[in-house]
Amino acid sequence: MSGVGEILKAVGDFGRFQKCLVLLSVIPCLSVAFHQFCQLFMVVEVPHHCDTSWILAVGPNLTEEEQLNLTLPRGPDGHFEQCSMFSPVDWDLDSILAYGLNHTEKCSSGWVYPSEQPPSLLTEFDLVCDRKDLNDIAQAIYMAGLLLGSMIFGPLSDRIGRRPVVLISVFLQGLFGLGIAFVPHFYVYMAFRCVVGASVSGITMTLLALATEWIGVSSRPNAVLTSHCCFAIGQMILAGLSYGIRNWRLLEIAGSALIFAFFFLLFDECFCFWLFKALCGKGYTISCFGRPVVFLCFYISWEMLGPNNWTSMLHFLMAATCSVPPCLAFRFVNSFVYYGLSLNVTNFGLDIYLTQLAFGAVEIPARFACIFTLQRFGRRKTQAVLLVLSGLVCLIITGIPEDQPVATTVLATIGKFAASASFSTSYVYAAELFPTVVRQTGVGLCSVSARVAGILAPLVRLLGQHHRAIPMAVFGSAPVLGGLLCILLPETCESSLPLSVLQTTQSWRRMWGSKCSF
Repeated sequence: MSGVGEILKAVGDFGRFQKCLVLLSVIPCLSVAFHQFCQLFMVVEVPHHCDTSWILAVGPNLTEEEQLNLTLPRGPDGHFEQCSMFSPVDWDLDSILAYGLNHTEKCSSGWVYPSEQPPSLLTEFDLVCDRKDLNDIAQAIYMAGLLLGSMIFGPLSDRIGRRPVVLISVFLQGLFGLGIAFVPHFYVYMAFRCVVGASVSGITMTLLALATEWIGVSSRPNAVLTSHCCFAIGQMILAGLSYGIRNWRLLEIAGSALIFAFFFLLFDECFCFWLFKALCGKGYTISCFGRPVVFLCFYISWEMLGPNNWTSMLHFLMAATCSVPPCLAFRFVNSFVYYGLSLNVTNFGLDIYLTQLAFGAVEIPARFACIFTLQRFGRRKTQAVLLVLSGLVCLIITGIPEDQPVATTVLATIGKFAASASFSTSYVYAAELFPTVVRQTGVGLCSVSARVAGILAPLVRLLGQHHRAIPMAVFGSAPVLGGLLCILLPETCESSLPLSVLQTTQSWRRMWGSKCSF
């Protein structure tokens, strides 16, 4: 570590070199926001009905209105049914006109979309009626890709270094992101989205590792806050981009082209080294292992950074009795309500583009506000209040009538504010609850817990088929319970980080007495 220490001493805790690293993370953060929520704008609800062109074989001169009147049943509201049709018969037209059709069946020949709309995932792959659930399933598969990426790229970055993992992840995200725009089948689309999700995890995890390794302790919250704000800005850009580009394939190309170009800039070592010199303003190069400092940060290995793997695992198992369950719980419910609100942007009744813009904009003050509350009120109270608030908002939404979209959207925006602030809080709180010897392993498990919640969130939305209030009731109940359980956690504000398992257990004993002992 002498080489690393020499470099940090020369460039400072948060000098121009570290600012260069943060600047290079902006484009990936914007791209992550795009892929996280772009599908919401690719499956826009449009009027549709069963394809009943079979009747034109016996009545080629029928007008469209006459065709629909003869072949489609009407619902209680007087409109044509969207997912059922009268069963085809081999009668002549006069018999059909005289006796009519009575037996109904599900759409057997596809669907027709009468309104003139740009191509969307819904219209191209018929994500309606019995196939409507594929939309939420595809979103869950993307979230599963995030979990898969965490399991693959985390250990890989420790083995082969940060820079190769960043390059691999950026390349996969750009390549498969562009490939999504040309897929011929929806199942291929889901497979590509899974790979994109895995690459997103590779990028975010590696950038977080770089911030931890190369930025001083006092400046790390600023780096994390910057990435979170860039993620929020990316959501706002997505709202504008999707509003201007309604063709889903063109939207995917526009959102993926930038990160693909970014890959070639990272790959070009001459460009990176020139950028480093330009931003840092140094007239010299600090070298370690024969490489400039700008590349050294991508090659820190597990042997340089951590203790013996088996020793860490033993310590982790010792600390797991007290630290792991509550940390996993509040990270799970936090991610659960965050994605529960974010993925429901199309169901609040107002224009989805304005709602998405508001959802992105509200995250910026939420991230900044949590810094003040963490210092003023402490970690435990902040996390508890934010989780309970986000959950209560979801529960209140269940009682709002469908004809009150403004009230629903305002409440959802408040919930998104609380969930976003809670998300930033959880990053700080979880890291402080684990002792140093197992902190990375513990935080990694918390990340896995959050990913599992992300997988479940779109699947819970399927319960809305039974009653519209069920998903929001589930999304609201979980964080309320998690927030109340936070009162059982120790306060870590103004406390030294625990270095050993013994120090961690002592803090838990002060909370629980003798219940937490080994």
